[in-house]
Amino acid sequence: MSKNKHSIFNTQFITATISTTLVLVLLGTIVLFVITAQNLSTFVKENINVSVLISDELSEQKISQMEEDILKAPYTKSVEYISKEQALEEEIQAQGIDPTEFIGVNPYTASFEIKINATHANPDSIAAAVKELKENPNVVDVIYSQDLIKSVNDNIRKVSIILFIIAILFTYISFALINNTVRLTIFAKRFIINTMKLVGASWNFIRRPFLAHGFTLGIVSAAIADLLILGGIYWLYKFEPQIIAIINMKAIIIVSASVFLFGIVITFLCTFFSINKYLKMSSNALYYI
Repeated sequence: MSKNKHSIFNTQFITATISTTLVLVLLGTIVLFVITAQNLSTFVKENINVSVLISDELSEQKISQMEEDILKAPYTKSVEYISKEQALEEEIQAQGIDPTEFIGVNPYTASFEIKINATHANPDSIAAAVKELKENPNVVDVIYSQDLIKSVNDNIRKVSIILFIIAILFTYISFALINNTVRLTIFAKRFIINTMKLVGASWNFIRRPFLAHGFTLGIVSAAIADLLILGGIYWLYKFEPQIIAIINMKAIIIVSASVFLFGIVITFLCTFFSINKYLKMSSNALYYI
């Protein structure tokens, strides 16, 4: 008979583990989306390009000094110097046509290609940076897309709001599903709980094995969920290696830790509140639930 009970316990534990694991995978995926959305926002913003066209009369020393000054600016993520010759070569490779054959001279101007820091990738900050750059007498012109910057910021803001709402909704759903799974597990043992009460066992004594069970369920489910999520991320890396710019090691650690912490805390708390519910109920009330 004890063997049968042990078998039922294993079946219930496995079923509860599968259910909890699937919910934690769902929750971990949402956390991953929220974090990677922020990383994607930073990635997109830091790839906004500002072209600073400079005078052809600048010496190499002045060019180096100017590059150094731009790099020190708070709005600069990175800067690259493009000479006239390099600009011409890139255009020939892109278009397959050499404009010097038609006009006799190189029509391009040397420039600095600036990648903007994400914190400064908004219309006001870039406008201030452009104004500062134009004050340099060696700068011929500054070229950037105002519409693109506004569009990027507006879209990122909308996506962030939507993801935030989805994250709250799925967190609530995850909590409710895990709570139901734990409550069903304890519901099957409500008469055992009542019997222990009747023979004089303290509430803490009765709670202890159930809380240990809930804690174990949380650890096992969270560990499996983390492995499944990491497996999915590894598959994404194999499919598209460049995704490492969005899903970096920091994001992976945060997601794994969140799933592990959420799994343990929620299963433990749900077990605690569920067991208390049956501890407070009278023997007769158990037959009407």
